[in-house]
Amino acid sequence: MPKPKAIVIGAGIAGIASAIRLSVKGYEVDIFEANSKPGGKLAEIKMNGFRFDAGPSLFTMPQYVDELFKLAGKNPEDYFEYQKLKEICRYFYEDGLRLNASADLDKFAKEIEEKTDSTAKEVERYLNKSQTIYEATHRVFLERSLHKIKSYLHWDTLKSIFRFGQIDAFRTQAKANRSFFKDDRIAQLFNRYATYNGSDPYQAPATLNIIPHFEYHYGAFLPKNGMYSIVAALVKLAEELGIRFHYNQKVEEIIYSNERKPEVQGVKVNDKIYKADVVVSNLDIWFTYKNLLKNIAQPKKLLNQERSSSALIFYWGMDGNYSDMGLHNIFFTEDYQKEFNAIWKDKTISSDPTVYINISAKHIRGDAPAGSENWFVMINVPANNGQNWDVLIKEARTNIIKKISRLLNRNIEKDIICEQILDPRSIESKTGSYQGALYGNSSNNQFSAFLRHPNFSSKIKNLFFCGGSVHPGGGIPLALLSAKIIDDEIH
Repeated sequence: MPKPKAIVIGAGIAGIASAIRLSVKGYEVDIFEANSKPGGKLAEIKMNGFRFDAGPSLFTMPQYVDELFKLAGKNPEDYFEYQKLKEICRYFYEDGLRLNASADLDKFAKEIEEKTDSTAKEVERYLNKSQTIYEATHRVFLERSLHKIKSYLHWDTLKSIFRFGQIDAFRTQAKANRSFFKDDRIAQLFNRYATYNGSDPYQAPATLNIIPHFEYHYGAFLPKNGMYSIVAALVKLAEELGIRFHYNQKVEEIIYSNERKPEVQGVKVNDKIYKADVVVSNLDIWFTYKNLLKNIAQPKKLLNQERSSSALIFYWGMDGNYSDMGLHNIFFTEDYQKEFNAIWKDKTISSDPTVYINISAKHIRGDAPAGSENWFVMINVPANNGQNWDVLIKEARTNIIKKISRLLNRNIEKDIICEQILDPRSIESKTGSYQGALYGNSSNNQFSAFLRHPNFSSKIKNLFFCGGSVHPGGGIPLALLSAKIIDDEIH
């Protein structure tokens, strides 16, 4: 008896994970990818002897990657190695405060108590709350479809519903964090976690305080060969399972039957029809509906929701070593609310943006020539609504260089020896993310978890959706969970 056939549209990490799960289930799987390489946003750049992870730079919840190898009967360590970081991030403030956030919670809390007006007890109480939100929500909101009745027939779902008051959905993240910490700078430190899914802490619900739990309880990690090695390892596994990758092959249409209850039939690529029993789209849900699904009523309310923020990233090859910086570094703005108002209300870039710098060469020496460092320099920016990006980028570059030079007391511009830039326009063109929004729709609403598109089509049988633009959300862990939710739906 021939195997059932599945087609995955897009070789982002969620698409590859979906393909692996379908293959393990007994499907013959083909992945069609418009780009010449797999990975989607999880890409890499090489120039002048430097290597950069182009997209996500923080690795949490590695067990979700390991699980894919175990499902296939393989040992993850034969494919992929990573280390747990002893230091999560270094924080730099305009008033001269510097914090090195140790992965050792007691050590981190003690440093906060010694250097700021906040106490170790405040940190402990805050992270306990973060854990409570995680325990009340992860099985229901992150690991299951919110859009199927059966999801609500589990005992742990009922328990979560009874604990709804504990998830802090009715005040903003910034308001909650202000109540936890006496020192505004520590509230600011934890407000930044809203940006992990492209949201505004001054609008988004305090439920987002679940995010620090991923880092401070489970830990932050670094793949031995950089973030792109996650993609390389999963592609190797997929190919060993017999999954076929078709690069430079852009899907033009999802084909479905014309019956009263339509059923997916395959996809069209270069005017050729490829038949399938199951189709999974890893393309941004906006483009899936607008470009691939002909004559299907679109969920206009959902597609018109506010998009998440985007990013402006400078990849700088730096001539020199910076000993006061670590793998992950944050240079905070003095007025955080002003920065978010610029992004969300004015749709522009603050003149004093918070700057994130990732330097993988601190741990992976081969990522930069001797005596040099590879700087991934990122600020949060609005999604593309037709702004004059060339002007904004020029201004932002000047402001970023001034800010870092001021806080490090060192002229960094003279050390930049090569540069590439990624902005919302190129994010959209390279990754198929509508308006360059990194996480689909924003979470600036207490019910945003319920407002993301489900992982299945209610109109077309055996059509599924994965990736950061659908449930449960953006970022590597949640993208991988979207594939797991689909796995549970396919029998």
